[in-house]
Amino acid sequence: MQKVIPSFRITDYTASKAFYVDQMGFKVDWEHRFEPDFPVFVQITKDDMTLYLTEHTGDCQTGGLIHLFVPNVDNWYDELKIKKDIHITSPPNEDIEGLRMMTVTDPDGNQLRICTRC
Repeated sequence: MQKVIPSFRITDYTASKAFYVDQMGFKVDWEHRFEPDFPVFVQITKDDMTLYLTEHTGDCQTGGLIHLFVPNVDNWYDELKIKKDIHITSPPNEDIEGLRMMTVTDPDGNQLRICTRC
């Protein structure tokens, strides 16, 4: 089975780490820098979802979009709506037939669509 790991371009690792780890509940699996003051490349995981975060300008652009499929989007919404530093762009809805989804935006404008199949 193939596993795809999406990458998001970030511009401030401290802000991104606060968003993904402290607010969203991901954990840092590992961090890599070629030198101490160089851009970071990080792997984060929550449940069975893994993402790469990269400060490297050539890897990808900011403002990406991914879809994360979870057992219950409403549980995620209930957990995230009380977090002051989470920007919920769109609360749970069924705008696309067969999906209940919400959208969260990170500090760099990357969008996470959190989805549950109906």
